[in-house]
Amino acid sequence: MKPTLTIDAAPPDALHQLDLQWHEKAWPVLAGPGSGAFLILPPGGGGAAIGWVPVTDIAPPGLPSRIAAMTGTAEFVALSADGTHLCAVTEEEYEYWIIVRALG
Repeated sequence: MKPTLTIDAAPPDALHQLDLQWHEKAWPVLAGPGSGAFLILPPGGGGAAIGWVPVTDIAPPGLPSRIAAMTGTAEFVALSADGTHLCAVTEEEYEYWIIVRALG
């Protein structure tokens, strides 16, 4: 799978850059106009067993770094509330990947 965007993980401000790019590339298709609501697989162990959880991000931008602060990794998978877009952050060897895909 090819990422929509990659960010070098080495610089000290890499998570900040990830937050900004996530907000620019994924947030508009994920949260829709004004709502801030979407679905997320809980990050960390066991998230897939729990399944999709509806959430509202009331403090954008900054979702990837807030997840990293809680789990130790910025990785997560989210789905737009209408089910039309899948968005994710992965940590590859030396970079962060932002993935945005239209479904269907």
